Amino acid sequence: MPAPMELEGLRTYSLADRPSKVFAEELGRPLSGDARLSDLFNSLPAQLAGKTLLRVRDELCRARDEGRTVVTAIGGHVIKTGCAPYLIDWIRQGVVTAVAMNGAAAIHDYELAAVGKTSEDVGACLHAGGFGMARETADAMAVASRRGAQEGFGLALGNLMAEARDRGAMANPEASLVLAARDAGIACTIHVAMGTDVVHMHPQVSGAALGEASMVDFRRLCTVVSSLAGGVWMNIGSAVIMPEVFLKAVSVVRNFGHDLTGLVAINLDKESKYRSTTNVLSRPASVGLELTGHHEILLPLLHAAVACTASATVRKAA
Repeated sequence: MPAPMELEGLRTYSLADRPSKVFAEELGRPLSGDARLSDLFNSLPAQLAGKTLLRVRDELCRARDEGRTVVTAIGGHVIKTGCAPYLIDWIRQGVVTAVAMNGAAAIHDYELAAVGKTSEDVGACLHAGGFGMARETADAMAVASRRGAQEGFGLALGNLMAEARDRGAMANPEASLVLAARDAGIACTIHVAMGTDVVHMHPQVSGAALGEASMVDFRRLCTVVSSLAGGVWMNIGSAVIMPEVFLKAVSVVRNFGHDLTGLVAINLDKESKYRSTTNVLSRPASVGLELTGHHEILLPLLHAAVACTASATVRKAA
């Protein structure tokens, strides 16, 4: 049986001389009832995610002020959790300069604009064969994908929605991220994985058209990515499709010799996943930042942080 180790003679040092990672001045500060929104961000602990949130804010503001490219690449849950208005406002404020999304995000975006609602109770209708069988959504995607073989899926869908808006046939056009990008004249690309979206079950939707429209958009996205030196790529709520699309676009533009020095990659999602951390934050970028949490909390917080910084800059200039 080994004897307990004798600890007499253990070497020690002064606590004051020890390198430390947490300091009293970095602690959070409780707010009073009359605090301003900007006070909230100044009161956050300067540790871990509190520090990262402010770094993400600063990178977005820097990119905007320097006229750099800022891309938001999103999955469907970003739309479903009610976060499109924050991205739309960023487009109007010149923070976001391009949008990329998977097929699910485009579907939810269209439905919210067209009829003011989206997202099904899958469990309640799956066994009866009713899941994903809405006609209007499939019809719209069928038309947009056919047009998209020439102009790209995102632009074709935006133009289709603009035509419906002009006829008074869109219930909530202001809710559409696709339409906001189209109106602003910035790239909005849609990247479809065949068989993953509800509209792929409908006979009027052509796989050939979807593929061609998505390919046009991939190549358009390559053009956007070629301008990302010093810019920002934000992957929000896509664990597989958008990280893989981004990785291939980066390979294309590097093959052509485009410089991506200073690229800042940001990932926002409920969980940290392999593809988003490796193919977005690690491999392509000079700087990788990750915030883990719910979209419906993180995006409003981040939007408010950027807005407060912009407001402070305006006041300082005045």
